[in-house]
Amino acid sequence: MSARVLVTGAASGLGAALSDAFEARGDRVLRTDVSYDGSADGLHLDICSDEDWAAALAHVEQTWGGLDVLVNNAGVAGGGRLDVATLEEWQWIFDINLFGMVRGIRAFTPLMKAQGSGRFVNVASLAGLVHPAGMASYNAVKAAVIALTETAGHELASHGITAHAVCPGFFRTNLLDSMRGADTALGHVVGRLVTESPISAEDIAAAVLAGLDAGEELIVPDEPARGAVELKRTDRASYDAVMRAQARSLDKLADSAGGEA
Repeated sequence: MSARVLVTGAASGLGAALSDAFEARGDRVLRTDVSYDGSADGLHLDICSDEDWAAALAHVEQTWGGLDVLVNNAGVAGGGRLDVATLEEWQWIFDINLFGMVRGIRAFTPLMKAQGSGRFVNVASLAGLVHPAGMASYNAVKAAVIALTETAGHELASHGITAHAVCPGFFRTNLLDSMRGADTALGHVVGRLVTESPISAEDIAAAVLAGLDAGEELIVPDEPARGAVELKRTDRASYDAVMRAQARSLDKLADSAGGEA
């Protein structure tokens, strides 16, 4: 039986790849994105708008009568060293990456409770599990997404609802198009890691669906990410040494560029 799936941030990147992957196996997918204008591409949805979430809920109820999977994928990139990133940057990334997701879960939980089933699939990041220097706001917001997802899984289990956190490492995507921040040294480092990754959004999407089929509540979909998590778990001293060496490299890069940024 095909599933009814809503994907946020579906216009490009991982959202598009996930939408394609669900559709390829026969699921019905409602693609939503802030860039959509209500045409045949999909439904306009600004995840920071309560009104847009209410409209998405109404659309799903009128079109399908329910929803099986909500994929909270939409988000932005950011970060910066603690004395460089501004409080405005912190507020911006939390408003979108955390509270946008909270709005979606709040909007669809009553429907899923009423039908006695459903899945929340929340795209977090390896940064929620492994915390490199220079990325405090991004690390913190993605860790919050993982905590939110685990809590939802416990709270909603008796209603037949599951929650799944997706934690990929670096892969080729257009997420950096949304990146902002005063710490341009960090942007240079992250940009190189993304563009040089051998892993595609399609690779991540395939692994996510496999993880969902296996019932995994924490999905770490790529081998480099799994290796980083395992290093932290089994050899904390080596993990700390790697992270602190990366911090020194970031400072050197900023110094060579002639300043903090």
